[in-house]
Amino acid sequence: NTRIYWTVSEKELWKSLKCFSIIEITLLVETMQKNRKEKVIVFPEMRRKKQQLTQEESIEILLKGSCGVLALLGNEDYPYAVPLSYVYEDHKIYFHGAKEGHKLDAIKKHNKASFCVIRQDQVLPEKFTTLYKSVIAFGRMRVVEDEEEKRASIVLLGRKYSPGLDEAMKKEIEGSYDRFHMFALDIEHMTGKQCIELVH
Repeated sequence: NTRIYWTVSEKELWKSLKCFSIIEITLLVETMQKNRKEKVIVFPEMRRKKQQLTQEESIEILLKGSCGVLALLGNEDYPYAVPLSYVYEDHKIYFHGAKEGHKLDAIKKHNKASFCVIRQDQVLPEKFTTLYKSVIAFGRMRVVEDEEEKRASIVLLGRKYSPGLDEAMKKEIEGSYDRFHMFALDIEHMTGKQCIELVH
């Protein structure tokens, strides 16, 4: 099997094509075209690594949090950050919202987004600091089109904020189901951080 290491320029690769078969040349061209179209996304590493939370700790914050701030690219490219209720499930964050408005317009225009949840925020005036824990998730937003996923996600959201009220929740959902969208943030990268005072 021939292996191609992408450590040389395309020009140098073309000079060496006579060493390959027609099939290998075809695969090489397809790979080069794909690499031109796809950008590798590199998220910066956290500078203060001692304060970085594990993925499990970050997920725990998302599971226990009651509100977060969704950041989108809004009108005239102004940042649009809106506080929302949410529910986390299987590396996705779900929200509900109207079928028209600023949020939907922003998502249609540019689907990249971030979502921040602050779990702890205790100000210590006498020490001139704050005890905090927070998580920020990056990913791409989408309107949930699949009916099964939409129903499942709105039930998850309802049970998070109104536990034990399934019958009443069902009536509420059915009464407004056609008037709202469910949105999903498919998480691509997530980091959690805590203040240095909480690091053990």
